[in-house]
Amino acid sequence: MRRLPGAVWLGGAILATIAMLAAVGPWVEPYPYDAFDVVNRLQAPSLLHWFGTDEFGRDVLSRIMHGAAYSLVMGFGATLISLVIGMPLGLVAAYWGGILSAAIMRLIDLLMAMPPILLGLLVLAVTGPSVWKTMFAVGLIYVPIMTRLARAVALGLVGEEFVLAARARGERAPYILFAELLPNAWPPILVECGLRVTFAILLGSALSFLGLGSQPPGSDWGLMISDARPFLDDAPWLALAPGLALCIVLISINLLGDGLRQALDPRLLRRAA
Repeated sequence: MRRLPGAVWLGGAILATIAMLAAVGPWVEPYPYDAFDVVNRLQAPSLLHWFGTDEFGRDVLSRIMHGAAYSLVMGFGATLISLVIGMPLGLVAAYWGGILSAAIMRLIDLLMAMPPILLGLLVLAVTGPSVWKTMFAVGLIYVPIMTRLARAVALGLVGEEFVLAARARGERAPYILFAELLPNAWPPILVECGLRVTFAILLGSALSFLGLGSQPPGSDWGLMISDARPFLDDAPWLALAPGLALCIVLISINLLGDGLRQALDPRLLRRAA
């Protein structure tokens, strides 16, 4: 068994710590994340409020801990949506080919022609802002990428002997797609999922920053940065703290994804051999 790179352990440890804080946050937060304390508004970081307080006197650390769940659910949920929709489309396009493949890929090309942020804005402008709708919109944005990747990987597998043998046995197409092609296509797809999670978190935060994701009094990190803009001169910690938390999450997922790529990418394995 190939030894996992150190980046996997480091990124995984950081991400696991953040996920644990997100899970137990409501019980270990120093203060209720939405509790107003106008007397202590815009307090600088101190022993009582490690990351200071916002314009309503809410504890910034508590809001960051509470918002961690939003970011993780956004990233992994949107990636799961794109995977569930895009991967079967890519496998079907690669396996059947012909007109069906051309139709699927032309639809995918049409979606990819739109900038991701504009596509997200279009979906949310029609359905209205909310956390779950934002997650679904971000997931739809990355469906084309997952479809193209799954198709590219499957095209390299449909001519392999194990697929030809399954056809010769008379196996049905769903069995070949999900029992033969999919298990062998997982490594590059898994690596891509790690990258998609980071982009999904970042895009979800951007949409919240624009007011199309989490709504007040939510504690999404993008919304917190947006709310901090009028106070950057007097209270820079309001934007610095959630921005730093966002950077740590993205770096940890990137480390995990890069480590998995080194461990699972067949091309890198061949070079190492």
